[in-house]
Amino acid sequence: MGLWEDAKNIRDKDPAARNVAEVIILYPGFHVLVTHKIAHFLYNHRCFFLARFVSQLARHLTGIEIHPGAKIGRKLFIDHGMGIVFGETTEIGDNCTIYHGVTLGGTGKDTGKRHPTLGDNVLIGAGAKVLGPVYIGDNVRVGAGSVVLKNLPANATAVGVPAEIVRVGNIKCCPADDLDQQDLPDIVNQRISELEARLSRLEAEKQGEFPPDKKE
Repeated sequence: MGLWEDAKNIRDKDPAARNVAEVIILYPGFHVLVTHKIAHFLYNHRCFFLARFVSQLARHLTGIEIHPGAKIGRKLFIDHGMGIVFGETTEIGDNCTIYHGVTLGGTGKDTGKRHPTLGDNVLIGAGAKVLGPVYIGDNVRVGAGSVVLKNLPANATAVGVPAEIVRVGNIKCCPADDLDQQDLPDIVNQRISELEARLSRLEAEKQGEFPPDKKE
């Protein structure tokens, strides 16, 4: 049931997928789930070389690198997939969606549990990086290109470098591919605008246009 469920999930979430057969034959996001199950089985039975061999073969075939030790829940949807990396101690919950270019990696400073843990129903946008043993709560959305270095609570939306929480909804469940990428605030642009406004005020005060103690 597991792989058939995964294939149907991809068909349901990808508007370009016409049927389950197409997903099974043509989709690298499905192929890598198949090979990871094999590699993870070998890893758990301490056949580390064979496990890495299978995972590296999958990497060359799909462009997706998943360490054999990573734990993946049900109904993971990897869309496109090229450039995705999951580290050894990564844990992914059920019904998650991950776009191309995503890294669930380490910081290089941690030992033991070094990689992220994702709850259920999480979406990670294209090119985002989640680094270190951080926990990403259920129903979290991470905008494209963001860099997450801290834990994120359930139902949050985070964007930016480093990522900041811009929205927290009281949502019990929502589609794992539900994120309006065009409706997310530009954190960097907001910070620049705030700095420009502050600089303008300081220059005006220096020129005597506003007394230092006057409040606007």
